[in-house]
Amino acid sequence: MANVQIIVGSVMGTALEVARTIEAVLEGYGHHVALNPAFQAGDLGDDPDQLLIICTSNTGMGDLPENIQPFHQHLVNDIPQVVDRRYVIVNLGDSSYPQFAQAGQTIDEALADIGAKRISTPLVIDAMEVDDHEDVAASWATELNEII
Repeated sequence: MANVQIIVGSVMGTALEVARTIEAVLEGYGHHVALNPAFQAGDLGDDPDQLLIICTSNTGMGDLPENIQPFHQHLVNDIPQVVDRRYVIVNLGDSSYPQFAQAGQTIDEALADIGAKRISTPLVIDAMEVDDHEDVAASWATELNEII
């Protein structure tokens, strides 16, 4: 079974609820999952096989939520050893805004720039199209289980 860390960026709590849903589904399949809504620099750990799931909403004009900014700063400034570390992105946004889903793209680019490997297309949950975020997340986590 996989070792998974879910790093969360949330303003109003929706991304955190989505992350909790993903956590519950993956734990149901026997994976070890750590939910991290308050990232600190040492939290990436030394396990190169640990899968990172970044679950973030967007704020303002596609900005990163405050609680995930330290993660992004760590990636950009400290350049942690994450070459070939597997990751996936869950990006919550609202397509009525011009910078739709920018926060997830920002994290995705930062991880790719330092050699991490995204293992699937990002899940983008659009508030304009999706009423039940948790249901979408649960279905996605079930599919993710097949590739981890």
